[in-house]
Amino acid sequence: MKKYCAIALALLCAALPAAAQKEYGLKFSSLINDDLTLENAIRLGLENNSEFLSARQEIIIAEQKINEAKFRFLPQFSLQGTATWYDLEYPMVLPDAVANRFLPSTDTLSEKKFFGVGVTATQYLYSGGRIRGTLKMARANLKQVQSRYETVKNAVVLDIKKSFNNLLHAQEYARFTQKTLDTANQWYARPSGDAWTQIRQRALLADLAVRNNQAKRALGEAQLAMLVSLNKELNSTITIKGDFVPVKTNWDLPHLNLWAMEFRPELKSAIYALEADNISIDLALSKRYPDIILNGSYEQMGADTLEDVNKQISLAVRLPIPYNFSEQIAQKKAEQRKSSLRRAAIEDKIRIQVASNFESMRFWQDEVLQRQAVYRDLKTRIEAAGKTAAKTGTSPLEALLAYEQTAAGYFEAILKNRVAKAELEWAIGQDLQ
Repeated sequence: MKKYCAIALALLCAALPAAAQKEYGLKFSSLINDDLTLENAIRLGLENNSEFLSARQEIIIAEQKINEAKFRFLPQFSLQGTATWYDLEYPMVLPDAVANRFLPSTDTLSEKKFFGVGVTATQYLYSGGRIRGTLKMARANLKQVQSRYETVKNAVVLDIKKSFNNLLHAQEYARFTQKTLDTANQWYARPSGDAWTQIRQRALLADLAVRNNQAKRALGEAQLAMLVSLNKELNSTITIKGDFVPVKTNWDLPHLNLWAMEFRPELKSAIYALEADNISIDLALSKRYPDIILNGSYEQMGADTLEDVNKQISLAVRLPIPYNFSEQIAQKKAEQRKSSLRRAAIEDKIRIQVASNFESMRFWQDEVLQRQAVYRDLKTRIEAAGKTAAKTGTSPLEALLAYEQTAAGYFEAILKNRVAKAELEWAIGQDLQ
């Protein structure tokens, strides 16, 4: 029995996602710019992103529209008071804005004024499903808005992850090139050898200096890109911290595809759009059915006093007869088919994105380990040679330059590896451990 329980528990754990998408909140002070972790950078970026904040407001608007649709189930009350002065040669009915009151001609009346107060209540007893359909449509719209919110959030998070990793890479590579240049200058503080050898030495030192300057320039560009991603002033100063090391994932493509079908907000939005089209068809079909309306009113009126009382309760049946009924049905069904095709296209697109990013992740996951082995081997040899070997001729500088180029390739592989993981997480709509 314990064996079966253990197996069931293992299957349940295998069915769970790698890690739930983090709920990056907005509770992060924009004044904190020092030693930002990736998570805090994402929170700060979301806090400052206008498109993301706008998507949040759209959710609030959609929620209010649901409340508005719910009110249509309740009786509609109105209070009204009127004061009319008139001089008529023929009886008339006042406009709807002043309660449709009938006024006789003034030929037989001494008073030419009229006052009235009253309350009116109107309740739809049956509407052919139009009121309920309006509420369903508002709820479907809320789901679509929430999906758009998630889509915007995922795009912002991916952009910040890329900028963060680019800055980590630029910081690490700039430190490395500066250290390598310092080592070369220390080794060749006093050039030796013949004139031709010293020329080659000078050229190799200049090459290392150029690569160091390029690394510093790339660091400045990465810092600027990070400020743009965080939507901060371009003259701000920020620092980040994190481990610039390779990452990996052990999940296979079928699992990732299943999670993408479940969590990608674009697919959810397409499903909700199809749901909205189905509701639109129901609303169009509901025009075949009548409205049954209950109306009641209580009024007190008169010329000098409000002693006269009018009471009434009415039951009305109203059947709309639209001229374009059949065209509306055909239009809504065409929109429904269009949404179905769009959903299928989005599913195919998501599968392609997951497969492409998965292959990229798998390649750089293996490639970075191969480059890491070479880099570590050369680092050990360089450090050993720096302690024992003579620093003459151009061989040490050529070795340093080759080592620097190998390190550049290794750091680039780490960057590609980390970015590939971020893009794979975006493709499936979930963070991976």
